[in-house]
Amino acid sequence: MDRFLRTQLMLGREKHDKLRSSRVTVIGLGAVGSYAVEGLARAGIGSLRLIDHDNVTKSNINRQLYALSSTVGRAKAELAKERVLDINPYARVEALQMFVAADSLDMALDNSPHMVVDAIDSLNPKVQLLATLQQRRIPHISSMGAAKRTDPFSVKIGDISGVSACPLGKNVRKRLRKYAIDSGVLCVYSDEKVMPNVDDPSLDINEDFYPRGRKRTVLGSLPTLTGVFGLIIANHVINYLCGGFYDNQVPLLQTKDTIKVLLNKGDANS
Repeated sequence: MDRFLRTQLMLGREKHDKLRSSRVTVIGLGAVGSYAVEGLARAGIGSLRLIDHDNVTKSNINRQLYALSSTVGRAKAELAKERVLDINPYARVEALQMFVAADSLDMALDNSPHMVVDAIDSLNPKVQLLATLQQRRIPHISSMGAAKRTDPFSVKIGDISGVSACPLGKNVRKRLRKYAIDSGVLCVYSDEKVMPNVDDPSLDINEDFYPRGRKRTVLGSLPTLTGVFGLIIANHVINYLCGGFYDNQVPLLQTKDTIKVLLNKGDANS
C-alpha cells in the first residue's frame, strides 16, 4: 500500500503527482520551519532543500521538532534531512547548513524552486530574502512572529500589507518599502496582542547571539502556536502546488503587486 494513499484519496492521483514533482526550499528549520517541513514531507513533496545555519540547543526542545535530548549539538539541517528521508525514502532532499543573507541568496535559490518557505527569525536576512523573491517572482510564503502568543485561533494568512498586531510584521513591512515593496508577500501571522515575558528573576536566560555577532532576544513561546504557524504554511504550499484542493478552486495567487483569493473558476474568468 502506498504510504501516501490517504493523501491521494483526498487530492486524487493527478494532483498528488504534482506534489511529487515539486521543488520546495525551506529556509529556517526552527520552531515554525520544522513543522512546515513535516507537513510537506508527509504530503509527499518530491524535492526539498532544507536550509539552516544553526545547531540544536537545549532551549530549542520546547518548540522545535528536531530538538531532542539526543540531538543537542547536531545541525538542524542534517536532522531535518534524516527525518524527511525516514518519512519518504524516495524524496530528493538537500541539507544546507548556511546562514542566508544577501551574499548567500544566489546559492540558496539556485535550484529553481517552485515555492520558498521563509521561516527566518532574523530581520535583515528575512527582508533581503523576501525582496529577492519578489524581484525574481519566485512564489513564497513567510512566517511572521509566532512567539509570545497563546491563541491558535488568532493565526491568519494574508498579505503583508494587512498584517496587524505583529511587531515583526511591522518591521518587515517598513524595511520592504526601501525596496519599493508594500504588498505581494503572503504571510502567516497572529493578530493576538503580544504577551510580555514573565518577570521572574529565577529564570536563567543565557545570552544568545546570531552567527554574525548580534545579540538575539530570548522570547517566550509555546509549541502549540509555532506548530500551527508551520502547518498552516505547509497547507498553503500543498494547496498552491497541487493547483487547488478542489477542481473549482484556484489557490492564493502571488503577483508582484497584490494577492488575490479567487474562489472559483468563474471568478478567475470574470
